[in-house]
Amino acid sequence: MQYHHNGYVGHDPRIRDAESTGVDRVEELPDTMDVLIVGAGPAGIVQAAQLTEYPDVHTRIIERRPGRLAAGRADGLFPRSCETFQAFEFYDAIAQEASHMREMSFWGPNPEHPSEIARGARAADPPSHVSEFPILTVNQARVIDYFAERAANGPAKININYGYEFLDLIVHDSGEYPVEVHLMDEHGVRRTVWTKYVTGCDGARSKVRHCIDVELTCDSTTQAWAVIDILANTDFPDFRTRSGIQSDRNGSILLIPREGGFLTRFYVSLEDPTPETRDRILATTAEEAIERANRILNPYSVDVREVTWFSIYEVRHTVAQSFDDVAAKNDPDLNPRVFIAGDACHTHSAKAGQGMNVSIQDGWNLAWKLGQVLVGRSDESLLRTYNDERQDVAQKLIDYDKEWSAMMSRRPEEMESPQEIVDFFTDTANFPGGFDTKYSTSPVIGTGARQELADGFPLGMRFKSAPVSRVADTTTVQVGHHFRADGRWRLYAFADADGSAVSDLASWLADSDESPVRIFTPENADIDSVFDAKVVYQQSYHEVDLPHAPGLFLPKVGRLQVMDWEKVYAAIPDDDIFEARGIDRSGALVVVRPDMYVAHILPLSAREEITDFFAQSMVRERVLTAV
Repeated sequence: MQYHHNGYVGHDPRIRDAESTGVDRVEELPDTMDVLIVGAGPAGIVQAAQLTEYPDVHTRIIERRPGRLAAGRADGLFPRSCETFQAFEFYDAIAQEASHMREMSFWGPNPEHPSEIARGARAADPPSHVSEFPILTVNQARVIDYFAERAANGPAKININYGYEFLDLIVHDSGEYPVEVHLMDEHGVRRTVWTKYVTGCDGARSKVRHCIDVELTCDSTTQAWAVIDILANTDFPDFRTRSGIQSDRNGSILLIPREGGFLTRFYVSLEDPTPETRDRILATTAEEAIERANRILNPYSVDVREVTWFSIYEVRHTVAQSFDDVAAKNDPDLNPRVFIAGDACHTHSAKAGQGMNVSIQDGWNLAWKLGQVLVGRSDESLLRTYNDERQDVAQKLIDYDKEWSAMMSRRPEEMESPQEIVDFFTDTANFPGGFDTKYSTSPVIGTGARQELADGFPLGMRFKSAPVSRVADTTTVQVGHHFRADGRWRLYAFADADGSAVSDLASWLADSDESPVRIFTPENADIDSVFDAKVVYQQSYHEVDLPHAPGLFLPKVGRLQVMDWEKVYAAIPDDDIFEARGIDRSGALVVVRPDMYVAHILPLSAREEITDFFAQSMVRERVLTAV
């Protein structure tokens, strides 16, 4: 963490001073606000955690529950979510609580005794090429707690207003607060509030979605599973390793170790429901599910000491036809006012573990764009990119989940070999990891014409970290781990061999009236308040003359205008980021969005192209005062 730049901090630095709407913030829900978030699940709470970084934006989040979520159903957190936690500065804390996955075991019928299961293969989980972060399991409620803490401790001091049920809304054609929202509080008293934007994160039966007349594309149900969290004793050897277990005749289990060292989740396959059998299958008890699990585990057994949670679910695949109130109308003159995110947009099976992970990315994608628009940095048209980007992701999620669910449900004789499921798991690991998302060209994603300058940072995909040396203190760090979810764009300048081209670029960015840094940074603000520029040199840190690095990379910041020493990096000779990410030795500028996606790749000689790119989504208002 970096702090003290506004003066000495002797308390928890994660608790920051209130600013703007966070100052004297009233606990009660007011009548007007800029953003109303409906639902404090993963998709909603990450928006609050991001929008606290925009304290000039009055954000409120409501939840119909009377208080904090005690236990959530989702628990699997893939590496992209871990990257996100790092950006919101609580990865280390949540990782201490979580169970860490490193391997997955695959079990099938013993060829010599088909009525018994035997371990067939193991696979890295996730494979080493996917990420430096692990897969974690931890209660969804704790994920919400950490994001909520971030929102409450940030400058806007955003807390959840519990006990409010969303009823309906009306979008008016004019007015400062054009969205009229009807609510009911915990005492049954109806309220009307007015807002500029509403984000519906209110689950699969979303009332917000219903109010904006968005239809769902829905596949018919074909599978049913019991999900059960247990404290148990067993002789099954992989009880604390994620495992896919397929029996000869009795079905399948997906086993997920939970946090705390003792809790374990079983997904137990049931009969495929038909109209005649559906009611009976949905009435399966926990005891019946445990009995079925023991038949699958033969010759092993599980002695359940306590069931902490149990449910039956049918695999339903749904995708909302649009993720906002205007996308389906195809009218370029309309900008959205109401959005949906998370389960309100897409539902699927739980076995791929994607629900919470994808919902978090929905929320982050939307929140920074709302922040940019509401502080006047971007035009309202930027908000149209949310539907364009996230609906495509949702459809790919459904397609993947269908394949994975079908694979887990297939009988052994329906596969060519036991290795088939292992190969599928390994070959598709980037998708559940959260790293196959690729956004298309838009006002916030460039054309990709110069991708060859940095092949390892694919345009439209998340910025993949790599180790570098931080020159000031010679520490080896992951360059991506310095990314913060603070609403800023990142300019990663990978230097040319002698550093002359990157120096010229830095001078232009800092001093030219045609530079986006000067055009789009507010008057009298820190030079890095909108664009956080960093440099990575090809030489080792011993060969970098730090005091003579361009001033753009050693900015004076904060109330005291003290120098930031943590923006200058160097390649590690035996682990060269230029080699690892295919960066041309002539250098490259890699532009990264506030949600960590690579937005543009340009040569260090670029000038007008940089400004033109940002002008597509940013509003020219004031020019940065000379510093």
